Order: sequence, then structure tokens, then C-alpha cells
Amino acid sequence: MNIWKDPDAAAFVRSVADGNETVPTATVGGRPMVNPSLRQLLDTARQYSE
Repeated sequence: MNIWKDPDAAAFVRSVADGNETVPTATVGGRPMVNPSLRQLLDTARQYSE
């Protein structure tokens, strides 16, 4: 999603990023991750796919 075109997405990102509009922000298994590395994303995704 483009947070600069989607106000709801921007509000979500600000809510999990201490008021900042930090991208990338992802949610994996209900866990918000602000500016995660690829390794962090993959490790978290693996936890929810097992």
C-alpha cells in the first residue's frame, strides 16, 4: 500500500512507528515490524508457517 495515498494505511504505520511514517512497515502474523531486514521478515514468516 502507498501510505501517502491511503490515509488508513498511513494511520496504521504511524500507530506502530512512534508517530513516524516509516517504510517499509510490515505485519507478519499480527506482529508489526518497522523497517525490518529481509532476514527478520523471513524468520518471522517461518515462525507462522510451521
